Amino acid sequence: MVEREELNRMRWAARRGMLELDLVLEPFVTERYAQLDDTDRQRFQQLMLCEDQDLFVWFMQRVEPDDEELKPIVRQILQFSRAQAEDR
Repeated sequence: MVEREELNRMRWAARRGMLELDLVLEPFVTERYAQLDDTDRQRFQQLMLCEDQDLFVWFMQRVEPDDEELKPIVRQILQFSRAQAEDR
């Protein structure tokens, strides 16, 4: 169970100030973060420590993260984002 404080922290962390990232990260946190297991929540928290430029190229699918721990959460976010786009 995700505590409200943790969820609020991740919502705040997902606000990057770059529209392209905000459109990917904020909906993911709002709709999926609470359902992630402990490992994926830790991965997401680690992801939020990364630079915006890195996040941008990963979510625009130009390159994958070098860090093997981040690849699964980036893939989950991309899958979620694609599914959301198809529903629009």
